[in-house]
Amino acid sequence: VLSPDGADLLLILHAKLGLWLQPGGHVDEADVDVLAAARREVEEETSIGALEAEGGLLDVDIHPIPANPKKGEPPHEHFDVRFVFRAPDWSFAAGSDALAARWVALADVADAGTDESVERAVRKLIARRASR
Repeated sequence: VLSPDGADLLLILHAKLGLWLQPGGHVDEADVDVLAAARREVEEETSIGALEAEGGLLDVDIHPIPANPKKGEPPHEHFDVRFVFRAPDWSFAAGSDALAARWVALADVADAGTDESVERAVRKLIARRASR
């Protein structure tokens, strides 16, 4: 989620991972498609609704998830499908899996306590903008 002026990225402090990440989650059966799921997850985690995607699919990150015996889940791969949304204003409220949320300047994302996949997505976003 980009700020209204497009200079900042909204990151959430993920409760389980302790990292500043993009809002996100899982596709639910009721979701029409992956984009609808992304919109729903952003609203659940930031209270920002009625978002339109800018420029289609931005990034897909595939990473391993270890087994979780408590949930009866075997090891598997997790797919993060990333879109770019622009916030209509600066207001947000952390919710759901987010312990906190904050705007981070795109140039400062690498120093924000995030991971390489978020940094890569920001590099793709900046390259996309430069090619326009």
